[in-house]
Amino acid sequence: MLQPIKGSWFEFQHHNKPEGKYWNPICRHFSESQWREKIREMASIEMEYIVLLCSSLVYEDYAESYFDSGIYPFAKDFACPNPIEVILDEAEKLDMKIFMSVGYYGFWEHAYENMIDPEVTKRAFTAMEKLYSQFGHFKSFYGWYYPDEVCVNKYFNEDFIKYTNTYSAYGRSFDSNLKTLIAPYGTNILIPDDKYASQLEIIDADFIAYQDEVGVRKSNPEQTEAYYEGLKRVHDKAGRSKLWADMEVFEFEGDVYRSALVPATMERIKRQLKSISPYVEKVLCYEYIGMFNKPGTIAYCGHPDSVKLYRDYESFLERIK
Repeated sequence: MLQPIKGSWFEFQHHNKPEGKYWNPICRHFSESQWREKIREMASIEMEYIVLLCSSLVYEDYAESYFDSGIYPFAKDFACPNPIEVILDEAEKLDMKIFMSVGYYGFWEHAYENMIDPEVTKRAFTAMEKLYSQFGHFKSFYGWYYPDEVCVNKYFNEDFIKYTNTYSAYGRSFDSNLKTLIAPYGTNILIPDDKYASQLEIIDADFIAYQDEVGVRKSNPEQTEAYYEGLKRVHDKAGRSKLWADMEVFEFEGDVYRSALVPATMERIKRQLKSISPYVEKVLCYEYIGMFNKPGTIAYCGHPDSVKLYRDYESFLERIK
C-alpha cells in the first residue's frame, strides 16, 4: 500500500537562488490572499503538516526576516507584511500543523558553524522567544524545526546531537507540548546498527524525517527501500523518535545545486513512495512550493510542469483511497 504525502516543506523565499528561479521573484510579491490560497491548495490534496524552512534567511552580504524579529530587517520589497501570521491563521482554519523554523540565524550555507556558534544560538533563541510570543496562541503552531542540517556520515555528529537537544530543551521551555522535527541527509551512507540505535535513544527529536536524496541524485528510488528498512529497524529498537521521510519531488534543470528545481514526474514519485511507504509513519515532501500548482490558482508560482504534477498527484490520491 502506497502512502499519501501528508505534508511539505514551505518557504517564502528559497535559500539557494539558482534553485528558486521559477518561484522566488513571484513569491516576493504574493499578497496575503495568495499565501492563504497556497495553504488551501495543500489542504485540498490532504496535506496536514507544513514545515517552514526558515523564519529568517541569512546570506553573506545581507539578511532578512519574515516576521518582526528584532534581529534582522523585515524582507525588503516583500508584499505581504505578516506572512508567518497569515499561514498560521489559515492553517488553523484547516486543522493543519506547522513546524516553526528556528533558522536561519547564521549564513545558511554554514550549517555546522551555525550549530556550534554561540552567537548564532543566541540569535536563534531570541527568535524562538519572539516567534512564540507573537504566534504561540495559534493552534496550528505545532512545534519546532531545526534547519541547520549536517550529513549523517555513518553516524550522527555529536555536535548535531548537542545542537538538537539544546534547542529542544529551550523550545519546550515555552510549551512542553510542542513537537520537534529534524530532517538529516546522508541516508545512503548511514549505518543502521546498534551504535546508531544508541544515538537515537539520546536525540531529543519527536520526528526524524530522513531525506531520500533522490532529487539530488545521490540515490535512485529502488535503492532507498533498503535504507528505510534499516532505519525502521533501529528506530523500533531505540523506541524514541518517530521515523518519517522527507521525499524529494524535484529534479534539477541542469547541474545539481547550481540550477533551477523543476517538478519530478508522478511516475518517479510513485517509485519513491513504493520504497518508502512500508517503513515510515509519515511521508512529507520537499516541496509543494514551486513543484505543485493547483489548476486555476491565484497563487501560481513555479515551473509550468507544476500544474501537471498537481493533477497527476490528485488522480493518484483518489486511486489509493
